[in-house]
Order: sequence, then C-alpha cells, then structure tokens
Amino acid sequence: MAQKPKVDPHVGRLGYLQALVTEFQETQSQDAKEQVLANLANFAYDPANYQYLRQLQVLDLFLDSLSEENETLVEFAIGGLCNLCADRANREYILQAGGVPLIVNCLSSPSEETVLSAVTALMGLGSPGAGSHPELTAWPVVQCMLRFSLSASARLRNLAQIFLEDFCSPSQVAEARSWRADAALGIPLPRTEAPQQP
Repeated sequence: MAQKPKVDPHVGRLGYLQALVTEFQETQSQDAKEQVLANLANFAYDPANYQYLRQLQVLDLFLDSLSEENETLVEFAIGGLCNLCADRANREYILQAGGVPLIVNCLSSPSEETVLSAVTALMGLGSPGAGSHPELTAWPVVQCMLRFSLSASARLRNLAQIFLEDFCSPSQVAEARSWRADAALGIPLPRTEAPQQP
C-alpha cells in the first residue's frame, strides 16, 4: 500500500492554503470559486489551520462572500465562518469586523444549510446566557428563531429551540412571542431539501 506523501506542517500547509486563496481571487469561473471556497471552508474545520487562515485573511474572504448573490458561495462562506467560530481569536475577529449583521442576513436565505450554519455561527459567537453580545440576540433575531422553532425541518426547529433556551433570556423570548408570528416578514423559512430516494 502506497503511503501518503508527508507535507511539511508549516510551509506545505500555508503554501497550499495560499494557492487556494490566490486561485479564488484570480479565477473568473464561478464553478472554480465555489470549489475553492468549499475547500477553504473544509480547511476551516481543522484548528491546525486557524493561524494560517487568519494570516491569509480568509476570515475576510468568507465575510465578503456573505454578500454575494451566488447562494452557493454564501453557503460555503457561512459554513467556513461557522467552523472558525470554535476559536476565540476567530470569534473576536468576526465580532470586531462587523460580521454579526452579515451572518444575521443569512437567516433569510432560501437554503436550509445556509440558515443552519448561520444559526450555529451566531451560537458560536456568543456565550450561553443572555447578554454576552446584545446584537446576537436582538429582537429580530429572537423573532426569527421563534419562527424557525416552528419549522417542518427537525434540524432547524431543534437548533432554533436550543438558541432560544441557551442564548436568550426568558423576557426576550416572551417579548418576541407577544408580537404576531408574521412580524418577521422578510425572513421566510428556508426550503427544506426533499429526502433522497435510495
């Protein structure tokens, strides 16, 4: 059985990630951009890559991509940010760079995967218990989570319920519930993917 080639954990990894960032910035192909952003989002899952991703400004690349019209790019970008939220330095950077409003905008995506990653990223940016970062539990976000807690999608419903229980105060939830359910117009429930038939 052939062994995998060994990659220098410092130069090789950084060089490979740099090549991906360069390809993303230089390519005109939307398919190539999607593939590269998906790869970067996957690399964002590994804590060994956090320092390199910060050095290469991949967090900014992800944040910038949240404003793209291409839903696939948005999905991969929010997935990458969601992965990066596990690290304190990354969380602080995202908060200081004004990432919360960009992530909140992803709650209105028609893609369930994008919405799930956005909710998870908001949870990753905060600390359980109300008040850690007020913008994470602003009234429109709480109202949106109440709507999501009624979703037909069990994944979205359960995640929204966890957000409401762990990140919002009972008074925030009660206040949001006191408004009519359709008060969060403009934030539709995402499409749920039909289960694949075997």
